[in-house]
Amino acid sequence: MSMREGVRLALDWGSARIGVAACDRSAILAFPVATLANSPDVWDALARLVVEYEPFEVLVGLPVALSGREELAATAVAQVALDIAARVDPVRVRLVDERMSSVAAHRSLASAGRGSRARRAVIDQAAAVAILEHALTFEQLTGTPPGRLVDAGTRRQEQSEPAAGPTTDVRTPE
Repeated sequence: MSMREGVRLALDWGSARIGVAACDRSAILAFPVATLANSPDVWDALARLVVEYEPFEVLVGLPVALSGREELAATAVAQVALDIAARVDPVRVRLVDERMSSVAAHRSLASAGRGSRARRAVIDQAAAVAILEHALTFEQLTGTPPGRLVDAGTRRQEQSEPAAGPTTDVRTPE
């Protein structure tokens, strides 16, 4: 399958902290970058990371319920993704399913010997790495970009991940 080359940033967006991960230009290696405080200063920090890493795409983890339904938290993150898209344009933003990313991050850190106190400091970054690894694997296996493309210009999100259903336009409230 065909894989798009280029750096991607991934965000695990939380109410208190945002985990950030990136991958190399060959889209082979995902690695932790930073944990940002979710404060008004986050937009400046995010802009600096976009300038530093020069991604062609930012992946934002969408907190989908285990049933596959998008509930209140997913709606809030989808709105944040629209704000991100408006701020990082022309860099594309995609919403990707983040189910089990925190669980995978906890397991990975525990198996690496990190105690619970040490895990807290890096769990958001590890979750962002898990989101990015899942997205890269999906694209490697299918040849299709993961998740939904967020278009801040028309304030819509286009779905492209087959696991989430047929390709449709999902309108978000203004």
